[in-house]
Amino acid sequence: MLHLPSEHIIAVTVGEPAGIGPEICLDLVNQPWSENLVIVSDPKVIEERAKKLNKVIHFIEWKPNVISPKKLPKDTLYIRTKTFNSKVICGEPNHENSLTLIEGLKETIDYCLNGTYKAMVTAPINKSVINEAGIRFTGHTEFIAERTNTNTPVMLLAADNLRVALATTHIPVSKISSHITKDKLRQIISILHTDLKKYFNIVNPRILVCGLNPHAGENGHLGSEEQEIIEPVIKEFQDKNFNIDGPIPADTIFLKAEKDSDAVLAMFHDQGLPVIKYAGFGEAVNITLGLPFVRTSVDHGTAFDIAGKGKANSDSLIAAIKLAIEMIV
Repeated sequence: MLHLPSEHIIAVTVGEPAGIGPEICLDLVNQPWSENLVIVSDPKVIEERAKKLNKVIHFIEWKPNVISPKKLPKDTLYIRTKTFNSKVICGEPNHENSLTLIEGLKETIDYCLNGTYKAMVTAPINKSVINEAGIRFTGHTEFIAERTNTNTPVMLLAADNLRVALATTHIPVSKISSHITKDKLRQIISILHTDLKKYFNIVNPRILVCGLNPHAGENGHLGSEEQEIIEPVIKEFQDKNFNIDGPIPADTIFLKAEKDSDAVLAMFHDQGLPVIKYAGFGEAVNITLGLPFVRTSVDHGTAFDIAGKGKANSDSLIAAIKLAIEMIV
């Protein structure tokens, strides 16, 4: 059974209130680690969602530097209240609530930085809704990195023994090649290697690196990035006795990844994520490496179409919390 000291607090940001975030948080009550959680959201929204689904949930207001009760009553969670400006309707996103959502993220990040929270777990948000509010937002990963002055955050998704990291994240396909440089790859591989050792207790991480182009460039006939950028960087790490191999064609690398690697480094978002989501959708966990604290997240979106209908699955959120606990103990 996972167990944390009472002073180890994990913040869970509920994300887009009109999506499934509020209802998947209902399954966080009465868990062995519930007393270590602080939900960051509007309690009225979660209470309304619980009522809609014929469930019961109660909240105790959490405040920093105030001693909370050591034993939570049944069906109760701690909450850090962030009141939304407009009424929340299931499946109907409202950009007027985006500022509250962002302010909650900012405070959560700051509390992680000063040690008040030991980790943060994020439920899904919708980027386009936030941008409609006039707030520049490309994703949790980029936002947290900017707030923490992290130069190179590394997105890693994990499902059972399969782990996939990304060299680039939320950028257009037309810009991928220009974002893959020797310096960036050096930083990403170093962070991936270091954090696999730090958080997953892997003594000598085995990393497989994807090529960017079909057939890993076919010796330069299908692209030069492998020969000019990826191969030389891999050789540098091999000369330092890193257990790393590549570039390997993306259409075959995953056939041996689970048996012959601790992580695969894919060159772009839709090269790596379809495989891991197929392997463990709804149970995979998104981890941001390279940060000064632990951050995990669900592997799915806001699912506006099923919000409030009792169809949402909380497995990924629970897996994200369990992994965060494992990473900080």
